[in-house]
Amino acid sequence: MTRTASWHEHGSPAQVAGFLVGHAQDPAGRTGCTVVLCPPGTMGGMEARGSAAGTRQTDGLLPGHMVEEIQAVLLTGGSAFGLDAAGGVQAFLEDRGQGVQAGDYRVPVVPTAVIFDLPLSQGQGRPDKAMGLAACQAANAGPMPRGNVGAGSGATVGKLQGLPAACKGGLGGASFSLGSLRMGALAVVNAFGDVLDEAGSIIAGARRQAQSHEFADTAAWFLAGNQRRAFLPSSNTTLAVVATNARLDKVQACKVAALAHHGLVRHIRPVHTVFDGDLIFVLASGQVEADLTGLGLMAAEVVGRAVLDGVRSAHSLPGLPAARDLRPLAAGAAIRCG
Repeated sequence: MTRTASWHEHGSPAQVAGFLVGHAQDPAGRTGCTVVLCPPGTMGGMEARGSAAGTRQTDGLLPGHMVEEIQAVLLTGGSAFGLDAAGGVQAFLEDRGQGVQAGDYRVPVVPTAVIFDLPLSQGQGRPDKAMGLAACQAANAGPMPRGNVGAGSGATVGKLQGLPAACKGGLGGASFSLGSLRMGALAVVNAFGDVLDEAGSIIAGARRQAQSHEFADTAAWFLAGNQRRAFLPSSNTTLAVVATNARLDKVQACKVAALAHHGLVRHIRPVHTVFDGDLIFVLASGQVEADLTGLGLMAAEVVGRAVLDGVRSAHSLPGLPAARDLRPLAAGAAIRCG
């Protein structure tokens, strides 16, 4: 018997029982962080495909390491400075007696990954311990805010011509159910490349110049033999968290994370570049048996939908238009890729 999947375009990891999502951002809205709090017994895995990832406490998610349970995942702005926000998440969990037992102590495991958004705040936007704690205090199982929130506050896409000719990125989510199986994702879209819709048309990305609404088409630019050397290696990253109630061990969770990257491949071009730190976390709470290949396909789909939701939910900042501002042009004269 074939079952029918149910997709939720504005979902999140919080639509999987036991997971909570919280955001915090600075008053100017140019940086922030997003936390996913996990139910007891959650297994985690990850796959990094970009060449410029900025992380903390992620090694334990890889096969061969002893960590068997994680308590939270944090995505944050502020580049490497933003890794400090993980301290606030650890303090929140420690106060609640959560963490890996290490003798007389419990040490919360909080894998963390960052995006580079410093230019939007002139280097002053740096999520710290207080902001990480605030994200935890805001965490809930309700509808997830999206767009210019949390770690998506300072996200941008399409940096071929530099930030002045880029577009605003953001944070989005999606979720899925099939019988008793549940899966939800959120994505922070801060890509070097352009973002493509379901038909392969650019909806946000590098513009030809600062005042233009015409897309440069990053992939076509490189395929024409052009070379661009003056990049900040760590200035772009798309991050995603996929939560599921499937039963996975660490190796399986890492495999699902690897397959989930196809969602980025489908909607970001180019992706996984030497200028990106693209990384996907998979969190499994372990209630439902599921086929590993099917889970990977589902994870790719939910990540892809979360990417589109993040870009479509974003709002412009001065000098940085969002997809919603470019939609009239894109609808009538979109550049088609692929």
